[in-house]
Amino acid sequence: KLKTDAKPLIDGLKRAMLDGLTTLNAGMPKNEKVRVLQRGPHRLSVTPLDAQDEPTNIAALKEEILRRWASTSLLDMLKEAELRIGFTQAFQTTASRETLERAELQRRLLLCLHGLGTNAGLKRMVTSDMNVTYKELLYVRRRFIQKSSLRNAIGQVVNATFAARQVELWGEGTTACASDSKKFGAWDQNLMTEWHIRYGGRGVMIYWHVEKKSVCIHSQLKRCSSSEVAAMMEGVLRHCTDMTVEKNYVDTHGQSE
Repeated sequence: KLKTDAKPLIDGLKRAMLDGLTTLNAGMPKNEKVRVLQRGPHRLSVTPLDAQDEPTNIAALKEEILRRWASTSLLDMLKEAELRIGFTQAFQTTASRETLERAELQRRLLLCLHGLGTNAGLKRMVTSDMNVTYKELLYVRRRFIQKSSLRNAIGQVVNATFAARQVELWGEGTTACASDSKKFGAWDQNLMTEWHIRYGGRGVMIYWHVEKKSVCIHSQLKRCSSSEVAAMMEGVLRHCTDMTVEKNYVDTHGQSE
């Protein structure tokens, strides 16, 4: 619970800053790791720390991982997730009927999702060994990949990740998550594009909710000037996963709003 009186907080910060600067000033003549520069925008130069010795088991662990999963591509991982979960069943056509065989549709959906998710694009997915054309992938993209179906598929993958975690390795399930936004550049033709006052440039914001063990449970598109409080509440209430969110952490921007 935040206090209404800001003076004790400000006084404490001032004392901490004064103590830190006093310690720095007293130790500068004998400190070989910090130098005061006469030119450039950065006047303090801090010598990097010496690298720690590599743990003895790291090299063996890397060799074993490389032996088991040598050069595993993201497309192979996406296909393996589909074979285990079957999340492509969430994608249904917006047309009145569906004529594609499910096996062929499954393959084209995976190529579309891989191209969109990696930002490589659909044209990069069209190669000689894939036996598919750009127009065929574009048709699947327009007819099958919608916001609601994509969110449902992501929820299935997240829930499967939660179920597959071993307690002895990952610990007990958590009920807390953190949320924050990131700016992405966008063209002016996008109706959501706005000028960002803090970061500069035109773009949009993507607001993510990530649980304690780095699994994203919700993402959404927002304007640069829109409130982060509304986006935070949207993700907590409508994340479409089996996770029970009891706590949500935000940065100073979200806290100030």
